[in-house]
Amino acid sequence: MSRECVKECKRTAIACQQTECRMWMDHKEDLNCCLYSIEENGRQTLAEIGKKLNMSTVNVFQIERKALRKLKKRSKLDPFLKSDTN
Repeated sequence: MSRECVKECKRTAIACQQTECRMWMDHKEDLNCCLYSIEENGRQTLAEIGKKLNMSTVNVFQIERKALRKLKKRSKLDPFLKSDTN
């Protein structure tokens, strides 16, 4: 669903209103979408993201760390999320 949503937002140039979406962020310049931001801006440093979202670099780092912990925990519970090492 996310890719289709990004296409629709790009087509209409209207910021996404689906706040329940995992890719939603409160930044209208990037159509409120993390995927759109990545497509348009490429990789960004924590400082660049913090400046864009009016947050400190430390706060962005804390959010990133929390998200990575959640992903790690989820990957231990879901065998389909584990990378194939064979």
